[in-house]
Amino acid sequence: MEILIKGLPSGYEIEHLARIFYPGIPLRKTAASRGALVYARAGKTRMAVGLRAGKACHVCTASPQAGVPAKQQLSGMLYTLLQAQTGQKPPWGMLTGVRPVNFLRHALQHGNAAAQTELLETYHVSQEKYNLAHEIVCRQQPFLQASAPRSYSLYVSIPFCPSRCSYCSFVSRTLQRDTAIVQPYLEALEREMAQTAQVAKTCGLTLETIYIGGGTPTALTPPQLRFLLQSVQKHFNTTIIKEYTVEAGRPDCTDYEKLALLKQFGVSRISINPQSMHNEVLAAIGRGHTAADIVRCFEDARRAGHQNINMDLIAGLPKDTEQRFAKTLQTLLALAPENITIHTLTLKRASNMVIEQSASGSSPANMIAAAYPQLYQHGYVPYYLYRQKNTVENFENTGWAKPGTEGLYNIFIMEEAQTILALGAGASTKLVAPGGRIQRVYNYKYPAEYLEGFNEILARKKGVEAFYAGNLDTQTPGGHWAD
Repeated sequence: MEILIKGLPSGYEIEHLARIFYPGIPLRKTAASRGALVYARAGKTRMAVGLRAGKACHVCTASPQAGVPAKQQLSGMLYTLLQAQTGQKPPWGMLTGVRPVNFLRHALQHGNAAAQTELLETYHVSQEKYNLAHEIVCRQQPFLQASAPRSYSLYVSIPFCPSRCSYCSFVSRTLQRDTAIVQPYLEALEREMAQTAQVAKTCGLTLETIYIGGGTPTALTPPQLRFLLQSVQKHFNTTIIKEYTVEAGRPDCTDYEKLALLKQFGVSRISINPQSMHNEVLAAIGRGHTAADIVRCFEDARRAGHQNINMDLIAGLPKDTEQRFAKTLQTLLALAPENITIHTLTLKRASNMVIEQSASGSSPANMIAAAYPQLYQHGYVPYYLYRQKNTVENFENTGWAKPGTEGLYNIFIMEEAQTILALGAGASTKLVAPGGRIQRVYNYKYPAEYLEGFNEILARKKGVEAFYAGNLDTQTPGGHWAD
């Protein structure tokens, strides 16, 4: 099966819409072959979509609709055709974006009835997913309103792990191979912190949250982790921020000493990510630890004083089943972390799982359907949600929290509600101005590239000042948002 798109300057939406029904379908840029094909064409007088599979060929045509963008009309036509011919009813309908909650928030500006009509009837979102997104919109509102107008969050990338999980496509490197580069990387990162802190001060920005992710930050040795935390403390006031998160996701490199060190430096939220509590599943995804190690790590975190812990699960992993996933969730509910995040397996091209063509596990649909009611029953509420391309069965990733422990950074970055100043290899700074204008500043992707191109990275950060100079009233000392 291939997809052929004609007559549009960009076929992004059409391409990814087709992949909802036919995952991994490649885009064909030349004339169609005689094989199986999804087809979409925007002409001046005729719009056409088609599906050729086996000996059957299904075609739908229509005249261009006045005032309706061609890609929007084609998307609707193609969705209707593919849904009818495959019998599939994707839970998020024809939405292809990663931020359905943000999409709904903007739709609600025209009223509840109009928003519901748009998502349910125009985009074919299921009632269940609409209700989930609407609940999250309402739950996020107080946090978004409480955020200062010129606030920002800080993201720090530690792109190192003890080993690479089979589903992972991040830029993280294994410490076994790249040990020698870690300390030079941390020293360069400290220099980037110094410059970034000065830029934030010059722009009159107020820091609200810090998130140190990766990779696995706790893969660092205790002296290296201390150096990192001291660097953050040196350049940023961690005593007045609302939230300070560090990912401590892998129990095979996270012990009591490191967890106590995080607490000593004011870290207020950590993430311990089992993904599964079954040893066979953990081995299948390349994890170097057991389920018992996860419990030990969680207990060490509690003993070190951590009172806001997130734990991640992934639905659809190799060797996993509905029964195993249910038991994993029950184990986590018994541990009672403050946050539980349910991810759906995403088959990313750069992951070993895709490269090696290893199979995913059972369908995540029933796993998710059974998990959500149990989370509600145990006092958790959904507070943020996002989607990814190539997610199995077009499902979502949802963060659940006990009320009052919601992860602010997760809300801010997913809803594009404030500037994120990002440091380190693979980091992407996202500058947000009133009115929704967004500009990105990218760092080099891999640690070695980061070090080699470090001066260029510092030069790029000057773009932050230029962005705010264009969005602040420079006649006022200290600046304020321009009307």
